Amino acid sequence: MAKGYAGRYLRVDLTEGRFSHFTVEESLLRKFIGGSALGAKLYLDGYSLDADPLAPETPLMVMTGPLVGSGFPGSSRFAVCAKSPLTGIWGESACGGTFGPELKKAGYDGIVITGRSASPVCLSIVDGEARLSDASGLWGKDVYETTNLLREADKGAKALVIGPAGENLVRFAAIGNDKAHYVGRTGLGAVMGAKNLKAICVRGSGKLEKADEARFREIHREAVREIKESALAGSLHAMGSDANMDIGMINGDVPIRNWTIGEDFELSSALSGPTLSETYLTRTHACANCPVACKRVVRVPDGPHRTEEGPGPEYETCATFGTMIMNRDLAGVIKANELCNRYGMDTISCGAAIAWAMELYEKGLLTPQTTDGLDLTWGNMEAVLALLPRIARREGFGGLLAEGTLAAARKIGSEAVDAVVHVKGLDLPMHDPRGFHGMGLAYMMSNRGACHLQHAVLATEQGMASWPQLFPMKDDYQGTTSEGKAELVFHSENYGILGNSLSICHYLTDCLRPETIRDAFNAVTGFNFSFEELMRCGMRDWTLKRGINNLLGVTAKDDALPKRILTPLKEGAGAGSVPDVERLKREYYAIRGLDERGFPKEEKLRELGLDDLRERLYRK
Repeated sequence: MAKGYAGRYLRVDLTEGRFSHFTVEESLLRKFIGGSALGAKLYLDGYSLDADPLAPETPLMVMTGPLVGSGFPGSSRFAVCAKSPLTGIWGESACGGTFGPELKKAGYDGIVITGRSASPVCLSIVDGEARLSDASGLWGKDVYETTNLLREADKGAKALVIGPAGENLVRFAAIGNDKAHYVGRTGLGAVMGAKNLKAICVRGSGKLEKADEARFREIHREAVREIKESALAGSLHAMGSDANMDIGMINGDVPIRNWTIGEDFELSSALSGPTLSETYLTRTHACANCPVACKRVVRVPDGPHRTEEGPGPEYETCATFGTMIMNRDLAGVIKANELCNRYGMDTISCGAAIAWAMELYEKGLLTPQTTDGLDLTWGNMEAVLALLPRIARREGFGGLLAEGTLAAARKIGSEAVDAVVHVKGLDLPMHDPRGFHGMGLAYMMSNRGACHLQHAVLATEQGMASWPQLFPMKDDYQGTTSEGKAELVFHSENYGILGNSLSICHYLTDCLRPETIRDAFNAVTGFNFSFEELMRCGMRDWTLKRGINNLLGVTAKDDALPKRILTPLKEGAGAGSVPDVERLKREYYAIRGLDERGFPKEEKLRELGLDDLRERLYRK
C-alpha cells in the first residue's frame, strides 16, 4: 500500500442502505495522485455520464489527497465532485476546515455515494465503521443549527452539512463544514439534497503512515519558516482574503455594478480588509494545520444588521454583496454572508444572480410585480436580505433565481441573457479579465466553468508569486495584454491544479517554494517525483476532465467569454481593454494539444496514458 494514503475508499448505496470498500492500485495513484483528479478517473470508468446530475445513479464523491492528515501546512483540503446541477458538466469544489484530515483518521481516502434514501439520513463514519441514521428531525434546519446538534450528539465528529437550499435543490447550493468552510461552487449541495443526505459525520483515531517521517519533519520546519517570512501570508493573516479589495480596485480586478463600472474607490474603502478588521473583526480562525489563519470571525454588535459572533465574509462575498450590487454597508455584507452560510448557498453565484436581477430591474425587464414586491434597486440590502430565504426555499421570484442566473435569464429573453456574466454556466468569480487577460483565458478553459482557483494564474499574473524553476516566466506580467498569456495559463493550470490532487490550499502554494511542496509529497508517499512528473500529473488531470466535458457536450464554442466582458470599461486600470479571445484560444489550443473542436488530440491522450478516454472520444 502506498504511504500517505489510508488505503481504502468507502462506497455507499443510499437506495439499498449498503456499504462496501474498494482500493486503488498504486500505479493509478502515481498517475492521478488523489483529490478531484482521482475522482474524475473513477467517474469516467464507473458511472454513466448521461445521467441527470440529480438522479440517484449520479455519484457524489468526497476525495482527499496524500498530504491530508500529514500535518503539512495547508493540507486540510478535500474535494467534492459530481456532475454539476448548475452547469450540466463536470462539477467540483474544494474546501478546507477539519473534515478532510478527520476522514483520513477515520480510515478512508474518499467516499463515493450513489442512490437516494427514501427519507432523510445522516451518514456516520467512526474509525472505519459506517452507518446510516434517520435525519428527519434535522431536515429543514439550517447549516449552523444542524452542525450544533451533530456536535452535541458526538463532540469529536466533523461534519459536512446542507441547509434548506440543498434540500430544495437550489442549483448553486453549497455544503458546509464547521459553519465557516464551504464546498461552494457548482451546486453540489443540491446533489446531496437530491440523495436525501443531510449530513456526513466522521470521527477517527488513526494516524497517517509516512514513507520518511524524519525527512518530513525537516521539510515541515522549512515550510513553517517560509510562511513566516511570506509577505502574502502576513497580509492574509492581518486582513484575510479581503486584502484583495483595495489593491484589486487599483489594478482593475474588482467588478462593480454587475461588471459595468471599472473604478469606485469609496466603495472599495468601505468594504476593504482593513475596514473589516477595524470595525467587526473579533478574532482570526484557521483551517486544520494552517499557521496563516486567514479566516475572519466577526460580530456586528448593533444596528439593523446585528449579527452574533461567527464566520466572516471572504473577498468574493464582499464583492458579490458589495461592489457588484453597489452596497457600501459592510454590516449588510456580513449579514448576507451569514444567511448564505445558514441556508447553504454559494455566495458567488447567489450574489451574481442578485446583481443581474438588479440590472434588469433598473432596465424595466423586472418589475415589482415579477419580484413579489421587492424593490431591487442598486444597493437595497433590505430587499437582498429578504430575497435570500426566498431563494433557499424556492418561493416566488426566489424560485426563478434558484435555477441559476443563466437559466433564469433564458426564461426572460436575449437582453437578460446578455447581462449574465458566466463561462459554461458558472458565474464568474470576482476578478475582472479586462484588467488581467490571462484570467480571462483561465476562465474560458477551466473545466468546471469560470474559476479562479484551479490554476495559479491569479498569483502569477498579478505578481504575487513566481515559479521560474517550474516554467519560463516574465519578470513582470502586464495585465491588459493577451501576449504570452496562453503559455502562462497552460503552465499555471498544470501547477495550480495540483492543489486539487495533493489537497493543499492555494494560498499556501502561493506562499511556499515548489521544492518544499514536492519534497513534502515525496517524503509522505515515497514516490520520489520530479517537478516534471508532478506537472505531468497536472496536465493529465486537466486533460481527463476536459475529455469528460467533451463527452458531456462541451466543444470549442463553449470556450468563450460573455458579451459583458468583451465590452470595454470606461474607467479604471482595465479601461478600454478586452482580452483577445481568438488569439488566446488559438495559442492555447496549440500548446495544450486540442484540435479545432476543442477535443484533446489522440496523440496527446496517448502521451498522457489516457487510452480509455481516447477510445471513448475517438470511437470509429
